[in-house]
Amino acid sequence: MPPGALCYSWAVTASEISSGPFEVVLCDLDNVIRFYDMAPLAELERAVGLAEGTTAKVAYAPEIDLPLLLGKITKDEWVGSIASALSDQVPQTHAWELGMALADAPFRADDVVVDLLRRVRTHMPLVLVTNATLELERDLESMGLADLADHVVSSARVGVAKPDRAIYEIAAERAGAAANRCLFVDDRLENVQAALTLGMTGVHFHEPADLQNVLGFVLDG
Repeated sequence: MPPGALCYSWAVTASEISSGPFEVVLCDLDNVIRFYDMAPLAELERAVGLAEGTTAKVAYAPEIDLPLLLGKITKDEWVGSIASALSDQVPQTHAWELGMALADAPFRADDVVVDLLRRVRTHMPLVLVTNATLELERDLESMGLADLADHVVSSARVGVAKPDRAIYEIAAERAGAAANRCLFVDDRLENVQAALTLGMTGVHFHEPADLQNVLGFVLDG
């Protein structure tokens, strides 16, 4: 799918899009609102002789990442799993340093996206739907976003992660809306496709303009 493309439920027509086919926004957090600085980790990987991205590839393998996202392990336990998986490539000390560098990567909120979502929330409910850790609430507070959404549906709190349909159903229920009245925004195409199967309108996010385009009827009203 080309950058900036929008994924719409097949049940939604062009005229419905222009007049607003949804009344609730369900929005992902990471790589839509929150972005990580991976430069320190990349520098450390080069220093110990690993290709850039090696740590993330190991850390985000389902067998290592999913227990964290379902709230079954702590961040420190996750780092331990990463270090164990890397220990055949680098000494154990370096493996732990790499795991910690990923777990503690600095992050920031995109001000443009945050502003768009705050404006949208004055017109309709906003729900964050994110595959996250048990530290999500603290992270939101550190970015000044504790009050950004009406509800936060975190995989670590509800025990189910995207693209499992249950997390979308939980989000729609908390928003008090039928699935076919929800807009779902995510940077991962498989997560958007899962929302579409429930009758939601979907946006595959690449840049703030994607949100501006689909929410224009609200923001310009």
